[in-house]
Amino acid sequence: MLTSKEQKRAAEEISNSSNVIGKGTVLEGNIETFGNIRIEGRINGNIKSKSKIALGMGSHVEGNVSAQNADVEGEVKGKVDVTELLVLKSTAVVHGDIITSKLVVEPGAMFNGTCKMGMVKDLKLSENGSGMRPQQQEARMN
Repeated sequence: MLTSKEQKRAAEEISNSSNVIGKGTVLEGNIETFGNIRIEGRINGNIKSKSKIALGMGSHVEGNVSAQNADVEGEVKGKVDVTELLVLKSTAVVHGDIITSKLVVEPGAMFNGTCKMGMVKDLKLSENGSGMRPQQQEARMN
């Protein structure tokens, strides 16, 4: 059995891990990680991170993006849900709604959709099987 100190260290190591999807890579499917992830290629699916998502200049995501923090330089076709800070770099193109606490938009960035800002609750990774926040599940059921 792990002690509280060992559990804390293990959780810290997981959240400090980094993942990279390189240029020229095409991934079909959803990604969930506790650590940081950098995307340079193409993703056809949703991306969730309890840490930071960085979408490079040549990246293309067709799906929803959910993270604690995110930097977007590439293209996203889907909802972007960031609990803390979202930065849209000058080369960013977002076709979809944005939900975030804080937003930085550099000159040249393009965004087509709605934007909701303010207090955003913590991001949950598929603990309940659906990957949705409890409020979203309730709204979907009604």
